[in-house]
Amino acid sequence: MKVIEAKQIVRSYGSGPTAFQALKGVDLTIEKGESVAIIGKSGSGKSTLMHILALLDQPTSGECKLFEEETTAIKKKALNKLRNETFGFVFQQFFLNPKDTVLDNVVLPLKIAGITGKRRKAMAMQALAAVELADKAQNKANDLSGGQKQRVCIARALVNQPEIIFADEPTGNLDSTTGEKVEELLFKLNKDQGITLIIVTHDPDLAARCDRQIKIKDGLVEVA
Repeated sequence: MKVIEAKQIVRSYGSGPTAFQALKGVDLTIEKGESVAIIGKSGSGKSTLMHILALLDQPTSGECKLFEEETTAIKKKALNKLRNETFGFVFQQFFLNPKDTVLDNVVLPLKIAGITGKRRKAMAMQALAAVELADKAQNKANDLSGGQKQRVCIARALVNQPEIIFADEPTGNLDSTTGEKVEELLFKLNKDQGITLIIVTHDPDLAARCDRQIKIKDGLVEVA
């Protein structure tokens, strides 16, 4: 089953003689339950592509489908709801509120979704248990190690039981041992729960663990 399909995606910035085309007509399909690495040099367009696939940005032209539905016509409020319910995000920068507890950071997508009370806390604790951090629920996010912070980010990505997790350089700020643990966790979620995993990375070892690699060069898919 196709979860994402992109056809002739173009993304331009600026206009006239200073216009820059970050993507020049990208075609790709991602199937349910796949683990896919989007790779390429800095400036190749891979992060731009991820932002479009994750509905964080709109293409200049072309179409992007999510579960066979064209996404460019979806209104902003509905798009925000769809993104919150369908996707989980793990970034190189942790984007945690350092003064809030671990639990408060993890429940944020549930607050956005309007889930309240005991159910919200139970879902957040379940996500923390999945990353083996239930015992840190009341700790301040600032008091955690880098690896623990990234695991909190994975718990936050998981809490809404997403269909797809987007991970942008998820081990970029971690030492090799900690990074390997985070990788194991992401691939375990992919295999055990059938979550589609889309990783943007410079790391060839991480990319090699994925089912498939999509190489972006100068705004085009070189290998798919």
